[in-house]
Parts: sequence; structure tokens; C-alpha cells
Amino acid sequence: MDPVQNPFSPGAGAPPPELVGRSQILEQARVLFGRVIAGKPEKSVILTGLRGVGKTVLLNEMKELANDAGYREVFIEAPEEKSLGDMLAPAFRTLLFDLDRMQGVSEKVKYGLRVFRGWLGTPQVTINDVTFGLAYDPEKGVADSGNLEADLIALFVAVGEAARDRKCGVALLIDEVQYLNQEELSALIVAMHRLQQLQLPFVLIGAGLPTIPGLAGAAKSYAERLFSYPIIGALSESDSALALSEPTKAQGVSFSKDALKEVFRLTRGYPYFIQEWGYQAWNISEDRHIDVADVERATSRVIPRLDESFFRVRYDRLTPSERRYLRAMAELGPSSCRTGAIADFLEVWDQSGPS
Repeated sequence: MDPVQNPFSPGAGAPPPELVGRSQILEQARVLFGRVIAGKPEKSVILTGLRGVGKTVLLNEMKELANDAGYREVFIEAPEEKSLGDMLAPAFRTLLFDLDRMQGVSEKVKYGLRVFRGWLGTPQVTINDVTFGLAYDPEKGVADSGNLEADLIALFVAVGEAARDRKCGVALLIDEVQYLNQEELSALIVAMHRLQQLQLPFVLIGAGLPTIPGLAGAAKSYAERLFSYPIIGALSESDSALALSEPTKAQGVSFSKDALKEVFRLTRGYPYFIQEWGYQAWNISEDRHIDVADVERATSRVIPRLDESFFRVRYDRLTPSERRYLRAMAELGPSSCRTGAIADFLEVWDQSGPS
């Protein structure tokens, strides 16, 4: 079939042609946005899960829900080498200017701009070779102490008050939360705690690896009560079938039941893998009905693609000891492994040498 018309989208953060199995999480976000902008308390959300399960896709869906609910959205991705302040500065500048351009003069927004100017510390800031500044005098003694935790609280409160004055909310969406260092994560948690106490229309939607709840709890013990941590995992067999069959149905293409079962057996419902198998099966099929033989032929293409890209990128970043640990897990079979069993295997393997 024509690869240009292929509906499947295996890629980092690429939205699938059919978003299935996530309605409960999206409804949770809708309720959060509605309650907080109405001045009612509700836990912010941090999505957790392995790579390739669709966390970034959900963040983008929640961004649209926030916009529909009357929020201004700030979307940032936390890279390993950039500070939280560097990520927030240009985004908050745009946000505050947007609030300032709304009809009517708002002293709360003007105050927020002065607080932001004090938080920046200098009239001009250069980030990623882009220089910007603010033609405002700083609000002395607010968000300018140099203490990240205290200053972030003051900045977030000023932004939240400015948004409330403009009868809107602020949704801060952060992808790859695990890359925040402990000081930044702690400051973010404390600031969100203060916002909730003041019932300001400011919410945090984050996404990161399964380590996030532990990291947040270690940073501040009350983080478990401040945030909800939905686990984004594999799809059920029925949802996996929908993710494959619905996008193709619109183009008059169908999957056989056996083909759908085989894809689920191979992928175990892992969303990224479903997109890979669907993509290759479409390209391989010679008619408008994808059967189990097409899936089997697709497998011969998918496995090398995963080895060369999806797995290699992760494997190349491992230390030698981490690679040995993975080898031990693979040798012990596909079921879950006890740490003791891995240690026993490694001790024997080290004595006899790799086979």
C-alpha cells in the first residue's frame, strides 16, 4: 500500500492516529482544570511511565484541554544541561506580556512583571543565543533573594495572582521532570504547595520516568499528597486492537483478528511498538487487508529498527556494570527477576566468563 498514506506514526512524542486507553487520565485533567480555575483545591498531576508509552502525547492533549478551560499554557521540556530558571524565563516573559496585552489595565499584572524583572536579576538575559529584557523596574525585596525556593514561590504567586485578576488560569506543563535536580524539584514542589494554599489558578502537569514519585517524596515528604501520579503503561489487548484498526478503517483497510492478536503478542500493548508494527505491516501489505503473514514479515523489519535506534540509544548510555546487569536479566528469562537471583547469576558468570 502507499506509504505516503500510512496512518501510523512511530516517533518521539508523535501523536498516534488514534489515542485509546487514556480517557480516564484525560478526564482527571479536565476535572483538575475546572476545579482549580473555579477556586477549588485539586491535586496537580505528574504522569509517570517508561519511554514510548505516550506521556508527551498526553501532555500535548492536556495542553489543549487547559486552553479550552481558560488557561494560559507554559510548556517546557527539562533537558539535562539547562537550569529550571533558564527554561522558565522566556516562557514566563511571554505569559506575562500576554496577560498585560489583555483589555484593561491590571495592577496585578504590572506587579507580576516587576517581580519577574527582579527574579531575572538583570535588565537583559541571554538564553540559547536569544537576548531579551524587560523595561520595568524590579520589585525590590521580592523574588530577588538568590534563594531558589523562596524566589520561585514569590514568582509563582505573583503570576498566579496576575492570572486570577485576568480571570484565567496558568498551566505549567513540564516534560522529562526527572532531569530537574533535587534543589529545583524541591523548589517547584514548595511553590506549588503555596499556590494550592492560596487557591490560585495555577496548576502543574508534569511527565517523567517511574522514579519521579520517589524523587519528589525524597525532596518534600508532602509531595505524595500534593500531586497525583497516574501510571501510563501498556494498552490492553482490546485497546491495542483499536489503536491499529481504527486508523486504517477510514481508508478502507482492515486487520484480521489473527493479525491483531499477533501484534499484541509481540508488543504486549506497548504503544510505541504498536505504532512500529502497524507502520511496517501497512507498508508490506499488498492488498487492503493486513493478515498475520503481513505482521510476520513486518517483524523482520521492526526488530532491526528497534535494535538500531530505540534500544541502541539507551544501551550506549549504560555503564559496563549496567550492561552486565541487563545481560543477567536477559539470561534469567522474560519474567520478573529477583535482585538476589541476578546477583547469584553475575557471581557465577564472573567466575566462568561470558559465554
